[in-house]
Amino acid sequence: MRATPLVRGAGLLVLLVALSQTGAGAESEAASIAGTCPHAHVAAAWKTALDGALPQGRDVLGERLIASPRGPTYAAVRALLPPLWYALGRGGRPLTKTGSYYLTFAYPLSLYGAKAFALHVADGSEIITRRTGGPSLTLFVGSGRERYGSCLARLGAPRLARGWLPILRTTYVDARGVRYAQESFAGRAHGVRSLVSFVRLRVDATRARGATAVVRFVPSPGSGDRLVSHGRGIRSNAGVRNVVHGTAVIDVAWVHSLGREKLELDSESFDTARREVARFWDAELSRGAVLHVPERRVSDAERSMLVQQRVLTWRYSVGNPYEELSFAEALDAARVMAAYGHADVSAAILRFALRRLPSRYSNWRAGAVLVAAADHLRLTGDRTFLDRKTPALAAALRRLEGQVRGRTPWLLDREAFSSDIRRPVIGLHGQAVAWQGLVAIAGVWSRLGHPHLADRAEAAAVRLAHALRSEVRSAARRLGDGSLFVPAALDDSAAPFEELTASRDGSYWNLVMPYALASGLFAPGGQTARGIWGYMLGHGSRLLGLVRADAARLYRGEPFPASGIDQVYGVGVARFLADADMPDELVLSLYGTLAGAMTRGTFVSGEAATVLPLRGQRLGSMYLPPNGGTGSAFLETLRVALVHERRDSRGRPIGVDLAFATPRAWLADGKRIQVLRAPTSFGPVSYVIRRRGDVVRVVVEPPPAPSLRLRLRLPSKRRIDRITIAGRQLAFDRVSGTIHLPADVSRTLRLVVRLSR
Repeated sequence: MRATPLVRGAGLLVLLVALSQTGAGAESEAASIAGTCPHAHVAAAWKTALDGALPQGRDVLGERLIASPRGPTYAAVRALLPPLWYALGRGGRPLTKTGSYYLTFAYPLSLYGAKAFALHVADGSEIITRRTGGPSLTLFVGSGRERYGSCLARLGAPRLARGWLPILRTTYVDARGVRYAQESFAGRAHGVRSLVSFVRLRVDATRARGATAVVRFVPSPGSGDRLVSHGRGIRSNAGVRNVVHGTAVIDVAWVHSLGREKLELDSESFDTARREVARFWDAELSRGAVLHVPERRVSDAERSMLVQQRVLTWRYSVGNPYEELSFAEALDAARVMAAYGHADVSAAILRFALRRLPSRYSNWRAGAVLVAAADHLRLTGDRTFLDRKTPALAAALRRLEGQVRGRTPWLLDREAFSSDIRRPVIGLHGQAVAWQGLVAIAGVWSRLGHPHLADRAEAAAVRLAHALRSEVRSAARRLGDGSLFVPAALDDSAAPFEELTASRDGSYWNLVMPYALASGLFAPGGQTARGIWGYMLGHGSRLLGLVRADAARLYRGEPFPASGIDQVYGVGVARFLADADMPDELVLSLYGTLAGAMTRGTFVSGEAATVLPLRGQRLGSMYLPPNGGTGSAFLETLRVALVHERRDSRGRPIGVDLAFATPRAWLADGKRIQVLRAPTSFGPVSYVIRRRGDVVRVVVEPPPAPSLRLRLRLPSKRRIDRITIAGRQLAFDRVSGTIHLPADVSRTLRLVVRLSR
């Protein structure tokens, strides 16, 4: 039976019940563990592998995968790392009542101002309004006292509809053996301005003891002033109670509002709202570049990350104390979203950061703003935005050039090492980003017709680069293995770290050094950059392609080697690996991020995460998720694997590389890689690579770039025999599979590649 109730108030719910004779379809094997909730220990394979790898200076597990015939794969990385589940805040306190992470849903979007957010806890137990500790709706099942999802051994792995839509799906078996399947999302109801969370719960008690279930939806105290139920629902001060005999479908709507609004629902409200949410996100993602890769998990993660970035925009997180602007990370997100064709998000982040830069000024932040602004113009062509923001950008230039003019050495002033370490230093990372910003904005202003500003930025960049490279030569130490240690604080006499993650200082060195490497201050293939990278590889910088850190906020004093990862700072690593042409390391980072730095099936990440789970737990923990930084790292890693721009020594783009770092399995027989409308500095590029047997066909819609290269990373034992285009053969590198494409942009390029063993 279904009814059409009327509800007013804040944080209210509406219950719609439909009884049927069909089951809910939860996992059959779950019935065997009904009534128990066994404690699961860390899998022996994980613990053995990680215990042996964590004390090592080198990424021994990653190196093993790179050396294998197939190269790194998702399955191989996943087998070595426990899944992430728990969300922890300051002091190690859980963010939610069950400790599970939550997903952040919003619809529609406002890129600038405050938003309504719905926090859906991943175990299906609770929906929270706006931020943790806010009004909430909790689901109890079984006898009416068992929290849905409370036994993780009986909870099915959370998933997203279609693999990526912000629609959460879970299954659960309660202690009596009753089966449940839940789907929830945030949308809009007819005539209601407030955000509404919809829940559909399918209940199957046919094979349970007594074939009866008590389902209760309980609002938090004070969250609503009126509850109305119809059909079998029984209203009380404690919420809505429903007794299910056999099977049932229960729909619930939870209004995220502080006002008094009229809500009308009927039997089709859930389906209508769900269709609209799916239609909305399909349209949102179609506005940017479209990537098709032959690995569903990677494609789902890419789409989910774009959804999350459009929800977060400038926010470091949502619903917890990290809901703030974190300049470097937000501006990385702006650059990534511009590279994916989402110019509105890039502009929104820049606008927000520029408004706050004067009051929160640092040279590092100023440089990051200049880089992001330059990328925004190069990749989106939005001259109007840059023209309007030139006065604010020129103000940042004045503060930077004022520090390097008329004195020797031409270094910028000392400033805090980072937002967490307030000690004033001459930070290589911050000053390198400032140099990068000066170079980038000089090129943009030259194009926009501001030659005076361009000349000033160029002159400041030349002085700063000369001073920084001189200081690095003085501070650097060449080690016995040939690697190079450079202090992040150039005015410190810091000794090389034996193990980077054994100390807080070493961990922070590992987090910030990628900014210097990715800036282009040092030639990616030169002695300095390669030497620093060699030092990082030999002293515990990476684990399965992930950025390591001491993760002290999670481990709370546990001694080395109980270190975690902080893939927020994998963005700079990905850029450097692409610049230095290290494709296998990039593939390892792609799969490491997917398997070890975000939740499986829902793609949520924190600022940091455990590698070995905390004591007494089988699953990993994250610090203050959700966090957009790891999403930026994943998106950037995927993007530069497919489309990467080469730069000269002055940071100017000089060419485009296509498919230079794809996993080798993506060109197995029958596979296809396709990129549509990917922005570059020279215009959008599209291409498709299809393999059928011993023939690979490539079609490229090239941008007017001075240099265009393509690489075919084939599975082992396959090689390129010959390449033809318009009836003539092309030269290629037989070792790497790299092809120099003709610099003819007046037509589509069509290549036929024949393979041999």
